[in-house]
Parts: sequence; structure tokens; C-alpha cells
Amino acid sequence: MTNAAERLRAEAAKRILINDGAFGTAIQTYGLDEAAYRGNYDLGHDQKGNNDLLVLTRPDIVRAITRGYADAGADILATNTFNANRISQADYGAEHLVAEMNHAAARIAREEADAATARDGKPRFVAGAIGPTNKTLSLSPDVNDPGFRAVSFDEVKDVYKEQAEALLDAGSDFILIETIFDTLNAKAAIMGIIELGETRGERIPMMISMTITDMSGRNLSGHSVEAFWYAVRHAEPVTIGLNCSFGAKELRPHVQALSRIADTLVMVYPNAGLPNELGQYDEAPDTTGGMIHEWAESGLINIVGGCCGTTAAHIAAMAKAVEGLPPRAIPHPEPAMHLAGLDAFTLA
Repeated sequence: MTNAAERLRAEAAKRILINDGAFGTAIQTYGLDEAAYRGNYDLGHDQKGNNDLLVLTRPDIVRAITRGYADAGADILATNTFNANRISQADYGAEHLVAEMNHAAARIAREEADAATARDGKPRFVAGAIGPTNKTLSLSPDVNDPGFRAVSFDEVKDVYKEQAEALLDAGSDFILIETIFDTLNAKAAIMGIIELGETRGERIPMMISMTITDMSGRNLSGHSVEAFWYAVRHAEPVTIGLNCSFGAKELRPHVQALSRIADTLVMVYPNAGLPNELGQYDEAPDTTGGMIHEWAESGLINIVGGCCGTTAAHIAAMAKAVEGLPPRAIPHPEPAMHLAGLDAFTLA
């Protein structure tokens, strides 16, 4: 039986695949109060906004959102686990629930993926989503002490490893390291997943997705898109890409830069445009779909989906926009030494 990475590559060779959309902004539409987030758990902190806890207290909502994306045409369903790690959950005093959260989230996504495949025969995949945490390894949180770090590399690595193990045990096909604002955090995640794979006696397929923090095309740790790729290429990810930060319009030149050099599948999931003055996303599904259609016609993408503000309607519009268009051809660059500082350097 072929593994998940081989099956994904086989499907991606036939057509442009569809990733799912946002969880956070979808959950906000339910208008939940603190008691709904908390459920029956005796936790000392206010739980409002702890979206990851909902896989335990309101799994019906998480399941409905996941099913909506599958019905809209998503081939890849991510777990609702963006902040389901010990560092982020410390803000809610819920660190002890991390393994339980990740198990429950992966089970929901796996069950919905399998049910969707049973309905229409299309293969579905589950991506175990790992967010960046709310700590950074590259920058000091104390302006008066540039050398200070709130966490160490090994601490972050172990946090990611714990989360990844729970996601895999409950049925995830891939580990998706997403919304990477700090390249060193991503390196810690990669190292943790490699070590976990060695312990389990298997190669764990990774998806890696950077987030750009300004129009210069760099993440918060200052790395360009090209430098980021060369910094993580050793992980041999199944997909590399960009998500969050901007809408499709603003992301396009950076997608083009990555698409040109990455010798693996490119997966991009932009926001539904830029937020308005109230922090809401106004971009209509057809508008997003039109821009994604141009990306596909230009041969920039293998997999596309949505981040903040996107709904099942946006995902359906994307699926329609790329239907029948060929996937991006993966380049095979000549062997060379590619190095990464804040910018990429190729040794001639």
C-alpha cells in the first residue's frame, strides 16, 4: 500500500488539489460565550477564544465546519489544532489537555475525510495542523535585553514533537507546520518531527507554510521567501507554500518567486483579502476565485485553499476556478549550493 505522501503526489499530478479554509473566523460566526468554550472543564482561566478546546467541548461545531469544507470540494482537511500546544495553551491553563485536544481534532478530521470519500469516491487527506506558538526563538520579547529568549530551541522542539505524535496517532496523514513567522521555530518543528519519525521507525511527511509579515516579502525573523525555502528544503517537505498575512492579490509575486525555485508541490492558502477597519474580511468568494484562476492559468500552484476570512463558499469558488486547469510543473533545478541568510545565496 502506498503511503500518504505518494498518494498525494499521484493525485496532484492529475489536477490542482484543494485545501480547506479557515477555522478561527468560521468559529467566530457562532458567537460563542465563555461557557460554551469551557464546557464541563474546571479551568482557572477565561476560555473564550480558545478555539482548540472546542474539539472537546463543542465537537459538533468543529465537525460541521470540517464537513462544510469537504462538501465544498476540499481534498485536504486540516485539524483544528493551530494553538493546541503546551506553549499556547499555557495562556488558558489548559496545557494538560494538549494530547486530548490533538487526538480529538485528528479523529474528527479523519472521520469527515473518510466519510466524504465514501460519498463521492475522491481521495481525501488529513493534515495535522501545527501553528507557530506565541513565542519566538529568533527575537527577544524584552527590548532592553536583545539576547533574552522566553523559550529554548529544545523546549520548542519538544512541544512540537508532543503535538505531532498525538496528531499522527489519531489519523493525520501529514504534519502541517503553518503560519511560520519565525524560521527558527520552523527549524525546531522540523527537528522534532524528524526525531519523532526516528523513534517511530517511519518517515513523517511534512507540509511547510511560511507567513509574510509585510510587503517586502519577508517573515518576522527577516527571511525572504527564497531564503526560507533554502533554510527548510533539507526536510524534503511534501508541500512548501505561503499562508495568511495577505489576500491573493498581495501574495501573488511571492507565490511566483517560490513556485520558480521549489522542487516540490506548492500549496498556498491566502486570506479573503485584507481585513477592513473592524477586522472583518469582505472579499467575495467570486473575487477570490478569479484571482486563483489566474494563478492556475499561470502555472503557479499545485494546491490552493483559504486562510483567515475564507468560508466554504470561498473554497467552492476556488475549486471551480481551477477545475480542468493543469497543475504547476515541478522544476528540476541544476544541483548547486544554496545558502540562506536573510536572503538566499547560490554559490556558482
